Amino acid sequence: MNLLEVKNVFKEYSGHRALDGVSLDIPENTIYGLLGPNGAGKTTLIRIINCITAPDSGEVLLNGKKLTMEDVRHIGYLPEERGLYKKMKVGEQSLYLAQLKGMSKNDALKALKYWFEKFEIQSWWNKKVEELSKGMAQKVQFITTILHQPKLLIFDEPFSGFDPVNADLLKREILVQKEKGATIIFSTHNMASVEELCDNISLIDHSRIVLQGNVDEIRASHATGTFSVVTKSSLMENGFQIISSKEKTSSFEYLLKIPQNEMNNELLKDIMKQTELISFQEILPAMNDIFIKTVTAKNPSL
Repeated sequence: MNLLEVKNVFKEYSGHRALDGVSLDIPENTIYGLLGPNGAGKTTLIRIINCITAPDSGEVLLNGKKLTMEDVRHIGYLPEERGLYKKMKVGEQSLYLAQLKGMSKNDALKALKYWFEKFEIQSWWNKKVEELSKGMAQKVQFITTILHQPKLLIFDEPFSGFDPVNADLLKREILVQKEKGATIIFSTHNMASVEELCDNISLIDHSRIVLQGNVDEIRASHATGTFSVVTKSSLMENGFQIISSKEKTSSFEYLLKIPQNEMNNELLKDIMKQTELISFQEILPAMNDIFIKTVTAKNPSL
């Protein structure tokens, strides 16, 4: 079942078409990657889903019903451009934002105590936001985004400003939110994070969807017939191309390529005619390579 559906959405600003017939279905309890170059239309779509702006035509459905301002309480949004008030104290501001999302003061205080202890930031409670580093402020805003346990979470470049340790902390917490039943929209330029976290993606370029689907299926559909193989003894080319080889103490490592349309089983047979096979793995293209290939194919001048 889809939690969110975007149906044929168009949006223009001063003659510039920001979204051109964009449609996507986001299943419940999944992490959905919203990808694209700068200026592609991702932020416009996120603003429409948050009811910050409205589409010129088309519609957005939440649980099968047209999205309304009332639904925003059930959405948690972490924008790329952070929105904390610099002169307010961290605790005061976190409590204020929680109450804006419909939480009672007591419930908000209990939840904030739990999260501040979990992130080990209790000492920040009475600090002003302007005293925090970008990464520290990001932690606070992450907490205020998930505090009211929304059914839909939208993270726009959530790891910006974080060192690897804290980025990993946030990744783990995003996965925990999914385990608890949240549906997550994840917008990023970090394709490694897409492979690690996302179930499905839509790639927007020049206001249109140019690639859409399950991450594993997309990678498989762009397979180049390249395999990592480890054998007991050396190989000679026989129905396949040896791209690289490395001799180890008791084995040989190869990167092999098979002709287009040849089946994986044929490669296995060709190898096993020559030697004992130790390991065999297809090397699928990374999402970063697919992203670049797709966008440049649509824009040959790049």
